[in-house]
Amino acid sequence: MTFRELAIQRISVRGYRPDPVPDKILQEILDTAHMAPSAANRQPWHVVVIRDELRRRAVYSAYPRDWLLTAPVLLVVCVEPSAAWVRSEDQWNAAEGDGAIFMTHLILAAAEHGLGTCWIAAFSPRRLREVLQLPSHIVPLAITPLGYPADSGRPKQRKPLDAIVHREQW
Repeated sequence: MTFRELAIQRISVRGYRPDPVPDKILQEILDTAHMAPSAANRQPWHVVVIRDELRRRAVYSAYPRDWLLTAPVLLVVCVEPSAAWVRSEDQWNAAEGDGAIFMTHLILAAAEHGLGTCWIAAFSPRRLREVLQLPSHIVPLAITPLGYPADSGRPKQRKPLDAIVHREQW
């Protein structure tokens, strides 16, 4: 499969079969995400892997959608802003952008293995921080369930390309 085919095929999944994700496949997905580029190669990301049902229910308290609990694995991508590159001119911190690139690699690697994901940002950071007992310098960025899709999901809706591409001028 080409990268283009993979990017087109990947969808947000909101229902999962209970089949476990093999350790080898999970490791390959994490290894692929680990190859993501980051500003100045600082790699300011962390990922929390949650398989235990009680811990998944605790994460549910930060994002209470029933379909979240159908996935056998939850992955929480976090960033460490103090470890990220900072632009000197305006002090812009690259942590969130770097974490987003990591997350993108992760969800595309999962799709390559036939696994579904859904990028979730609409969670309670305060609650997620509590249930995961994150250190104060770690920021939760995104959650994704990980598992085999229970259905084919919804087709992607995209703006026309000419609405987002600006050639040489705005």
